Amino acid sequence: MKINIPESSKKRIVIVGGGFGGLKLALKLASRKEYQVVLLDKNNYHQFQPLFYQVAMAGLEPSSIVFPLRKAFQKNKDVYIRVTEVLAVHTDKNQLETSLGICNYDYLVLAIGAETNFFGNEKIARLAIPMKSVSEALFLRNRILSDFEKALSTTDYEERQKLMDIVVVGGGPTGVEVSGALAEMKRYVFPKDYPELNTDEIDIYLLQGADQLLLGMSEESSRKSLEFLTQLGVKVRLNTLVTDFDGEYVHMNNGETIHTSKVIWAAGITGNKLRGVPEGALTRGNRIRVNRFNQVEGLENVFAVGDIAYMEEENYPQGHPQVAQVAMQQATQLANNFRNLHRGQGLLPFSYRDLGSMATIGRNRAVADLPGFKFQGAFAWLIWLLVHLFQILGVKNKVFIFLNWVWNYVTYDQSLRLIIRPRVPKSGEVEVEP
Repeated sequence: MKINIPESSKKRIVIVGGGFGGLKLALKLASRKEYQVVLLDKNNYHQFQPLFYQVAMAGLEPSSIVFPLRKAFQKNKDVYIRVTEVLAVHTDKNQLETSLGICNYDYLVLAIGAETNFFGNEKIARLAIPMKSVSEALFLRNRILSDFEKALSTTDYEERQKLMDIVVVGGGPTGVEVSGALAEMKRYVFPKDYPELNTDEIDIYLLQGADQLLLGMSEESSRKSLEFLTQLGVKVRLNTLVTDFDGEYVHMNNGETIHTSKVIWAAGITGNKLRGVPEGALTRGNRIRVNRFNQVEGLENVFAVGDIAYMEEENYPQGHPQVAQVAMQQATQLANNFRNLHRGQGLLPFSYRDLGSMATIGRNRAVADLPGFKFQGAFAWLIWLLVHLFQILGVKNKVFIFLNWVWNYVTYDQSLRLIIRPRVPKSGEVEVEP
């Protein structure tokens, strides 16, 4: 069975994934009208990943950082969106196998992104909490608030500590930002919401396997982020690897343990797998090796962009960083190359232009490494806010986020701390699939 998509005289470009790279490419192609564009994603919305942690920390509602894919293409008649899971690619037939059926393509672009890397530890994968989707961020929010509700009725000190203490694994931007947000909640929010609890008992740990935080940033930013977190009361452990987590204790390589029921895992990513991608094209981190035109190695009409794409160039002999900037720049260049293909012109090689890196560690605390400039503190925090506000899709989302940020800054109170659980159908009821 084939997916119901109208046939066209135009060549069809199928894009798998509606993240930063896939959506950017689809928008660029839609405005040029040389091709029929099909966008496949398991969700019907785009997720703004840099603000997942604010959803998890009850600073923003999920609706503020997602954008409906169909709304982005309401004025484009030759763009088709299908919500489906892509199961396999058959490059010999120019076909995708999906949960809706077969989808033919003339050109295929894989923008399937990456998932959390648990480094083969199945127990940690089962018990730790990742943060690579809005649903996972909501799960974390529910878990934190539910455990604090339980702590109110727990008289045993050790059991109460297990419910209140939180371990964050991974000292990259996500780990640093989550730790800072948790520390601010401990300082400003939890004492008001839970006056019966001694919030001084809450311990927030950040465990980093390397000897510094924010490895991809400058030494100044790494040092300053550690200083900011220490000021906020986060217990940062460098050169510390997590060897196991059993739901009760975190075990570390130095033999120590931490008693906690919650481990937030932000220790790395690995490329999403797709059956049918040639084994010879896969490289470390399960990324797909591409040339400077984003063509998958050995396949002329299959391309990859974003986190899943491994491309070497002179300034990046180990591949590009897996960040949104790379995905969007590759998507823009690939859209230009598709235009060149249509005109019978040559393809232009991709070169990454690093626009800088930033991380925020609570109010008035951030670090920024921009081309020619490195700064930390309140000004870096303001720049971080403006850059992320500008990147959010949708005017309504921008307004809601801005108002939330202003309110949070003035009142020290997010006021979004709701435990919202999915409804489980009763026996005999028909469950509607998402």
